[in-house]
Amino acid sequence: MNSKSIETSVIIIGSGPAGVGTSIYLSLAGIKHVIIEKETFPRDKVCGDAISGKSAHVLRKANPQWLQEVFQQPHNFTPSNGIVFVAPNGKPMRVPFGEHLKEGELAPGFTSPRLVFDNFLFSKIDRNYATVFEGAVIHSLEKNSNGVTVAFKNHEQDYVVKAPLIVACDGDKSKVRKAFVNDDISDKSYSVGLRAYYKNVEGLDKNGYIELHFLKEVLPGYFWIFPLPNGMANVGVGLLSSVVRANKINLREQMLKAIEQNPTISHRFKNASLEGKIQGWGLPMGMSRQSISGDNYMLCGDAARLIDPFSGEGIGNALYSGMLAGEAIARCLPKNDFSAATLKLEYDDTLYRRLGD
Repeated sequence: MNSKSIETSVIIIGSGPAGVGTSIYLSLAGIKHVIIEKETFPRDKVCGDAISGKSAHVLRKANPQWLQEVFQQPHNFTPSNGIVFVAPNGKPMRVPFGEHLKEGELAPGFTSPRLVFDNFLFSKIDRNYATVFEGAVIHSLEKNSNGVTVAFKNHEQDYVVKAPLIVACDGDKSKVRKAFVNDDISDKSYSVGLRAYYKNVEGLDKNGYIELHFLKEVLPGYFWIFPLPNGMANVGVGLLSSVVRANKINLREQMLKAIEQNPTISHRFKNASLEGKIQGWGLPMGMSRQSISGDNYMLCGDAARLIDPFSGEGIGNALYSGMLAGEAIARCLPKNDFSAATLKLEYDDTLYRRLGD
């Protein structure tokens, strides 16, 4: 079968929060683009499921009605008003989120299973500007003096798409990063996380506060409990991979031991039931400032190693980086200047000025 050729202004690889964030802001600027996604929506993503005020800001700025939609669906989204940090001795410190609410909004942030939230975001892609390929398999990525070329297959049809710019939103194992930066994510930037869904965890905060517990079983990492809709909770642990390896820690065993025995939390799980499997994933942490763009390419979200090393926040930083990428592209496109120097000025420097601390 002959390949179909497509020429567009921007190619986005991946349609998680970073990819959709980029797409939304490209569409607001009236810029045509192609999204290449390996999965088919709705699809799950192993995550803590906490969506911060940073995410709310990106959605509100794009379309205030979208946040009102979120808070009108209590079966899918739980409003969150703050965070509780719990010390190893069991003493809590409650920190409310800053409130910058508009009419129709119930809280600065919220929680939602990624299966639900990512599908919600995916539904907001404007097909007037975005051509979306789900279930796509990329064969090759090439960069030349005119931009980038991506060859892929979708539903037995081969495609070749060309553009002056590619935006990598394809996660911690980014094909774009590997091809253009010649860099797989370093082990030093990784933490490992485990996520489980539990039903009927007792003592969940009535105001939807998420909880970070610094339990002795998982130090120097932490254990979390995030309330979800329908009596569910996202429960998990995060710890540096280097610590796990050096101490030969079985993180799943330590997590279950804490749930069963730690005096701070064990009583809350007496009537709780594990729903599904405990799943793990790698967390590419933003340990230091690194280049997140170059000639004809930009990196967003996990592909740019933007997970907060302290809080573990990835969704908000992914969405925010997508927004900044879309806005930067809108400034660069009229000049047709996607050089490394220009993208650093318009994207890298802006992002680190906003998120660097």
